[in-house]
Amino acid sequence: MSLSMLFTACLNIPYEQAGVSASYAQRRIGDALYLFFEGSDGENDWRRNLNFPAVPYKRMTSPVWYAHRGFLSVWKELEDVLAPAIADGGVKSITIVGYSHGAAVAMLCHEYAWFHRPDLRQQLQGYGFGCPRVFWGARTPSLLQRWERFTVVHNIDDVVSHLPPSILGYSHVGKLLVIGAVGKYSRVDAHRAENILRELEAYEEGGEGERGSAP
Repeated sequence: MSLSMLFTACLNIPYEQAGVSASYAQRRIGDALYLFFEGSDGENDWRRNLNFPAVPYKRMTSPVWYAHRGFLSVWKELEDVLAPAIADGGVKSITIVGYSHGAAVAMLCHEYAWFHRPDLRQQLQGYGFGCPRVFWGARTPSLLQRWERFTVVHNIDDVVSHLPPSILGYSHVGKLLVIGAVGKYSRVDAHRAENILRELEAYEEGGEGERGSAP
């Protein structure tokens, strides 16, 4: 499935709610599991977007790593809901997709799937469209390998992809795919779903875009 098709599915799929305001959708196609996370939808989502002090991820393993507190709180509301689907032995591949607020949750879900399904690490894919920064602290190789198959899709002037600021210690993880052109949109308009989709389709038609490690 192409990136534009995955993004379109993420925008249009009916979502369910868990916890306070955690929006998710899951689809099973044969032995393939697809997990989707919705962009910001309502006051609670925006409140958690701005709750950006870093806190340690609570799983008792080494190395300890730190994440954006608001996004982590959303994932914790979803973890028990999605754990059975991720653990299902009949699942042979997992694709995780999110937009904006949901992209941050997708990044955390991706790490959870990587940790709990070591047998599927080569069949695990994650995509964060318009993804804010979630990871805080030192980017050690042992940690970064958890997101080797996670791609941050960044419409180049998108303001959300630059938040929280790197000066506060936050960074992206995974691979970076830059689409669009400098100055084509305002920093807010570059984050709009219709403009990300337009640039994705242009990238797929012309192969334009840059790939690298996410900063």
